[in-house]
Amino acid sequence: MNTAGWGQFYDVKVLSVEPPGPAAPGQRLIGNPGPRLLPFRITFDFTEVDPVNHRLGIDGQIPFGIKVREDMKLIRVDDVRCRVNYNCDFTLPPGLGGRILWLVLGRGFDSGPADSLSRLKREAERVYKQSRADGR
Repeated sequence: MNTAGWGQFYDVKVLSVEPPGPAAPGQRLIGNPGPRLLPFRITFDFTEVDPVNHRLGIDGQIPFGIKVREDMKLIRVDDVRCRVNYNCDFTLPPGLGGRILWLVLGRGFDSGPADSLSRLKREAERVYKQSRADGR
């Protein structure tokens, strides 16, 4: 829920979160992915944030005109486990530019979301272990 802290576990430098505060529908995160020397920008617009039912929806704009739609739903399995349903759809620009991007980045459309989920899992496990150590 702390969107300003996403840079701690995702490969992104968070530049701004408007409005500031916990994740909420209508909130926008702007960041710089990857190498800090490149002036690329990403934008994530939060479309659904439901902490009670553990749902998150994001519309993203990443470099080269690529759009991404992410939907995440968490379902409690027991006191220490949950199931994560994660959908990530990419839309490439039309025409030759989109075809070239697909040829160059095609594998990244599978490995990128898998890497993001792996980072999210590690962070969730870290927070859980910390909360158990703190007696929460």
